[in-house]
Amino acid sequence: MVERYELFSTAISVISTCIQKIETEQMTKYGLKGSCAQYLAVMLRNEEGITISKLSEVCMKDKAAVSRSVAELEEKGFVRRLAVGTNLYRAAIVLTEMGKQVAEYVEKQASAAVELAGNGIADEERKVFYSVLDLIASNLLSICKKGLPKSE
Repeated sequence: MVERYELFSTAISVISTCIQKIETEQMTKYGLKGSCAQYLAVMLRNEEGITISKLSEVCMKDKAAVSRSVAELEEKGFVRRLAVGTNLYRAAIVLTEMGKQVAEYVEKQASAAVELAGNGIADEERKVFYSVLDLIASNLLSICKKGLPKSE
């Protein structure tokens, strides 16, 4: 059982580290941190805008960290806030034209990375893999919320 844990946790760590490295390499071209890649991709799918709270929830990132990244994206002209009246508090964030171009680039690069990472996996295996991965993520989220069962 410990071997399975070690294999699982090591593989997840390797995947996470590699994703962060790829994101950082791609975002450096735009003077941004790697974490911005995920935010840009999510904003691209939410053309009507997304709040920082929702963005942090979708990306499963700390709200303060998301807020800092969004402030940087806004300062560099990649996003803007949609004010509700004169109030920018809890405003939806949308991509500017420049932000859309970068987000589309990110999406293209992410698709290429996922495609290359899946080399050698048959379509049916891929379906099973993503189904199992989603189930594991869901189970782990449940454990995080409820805690592990008490052992005797």
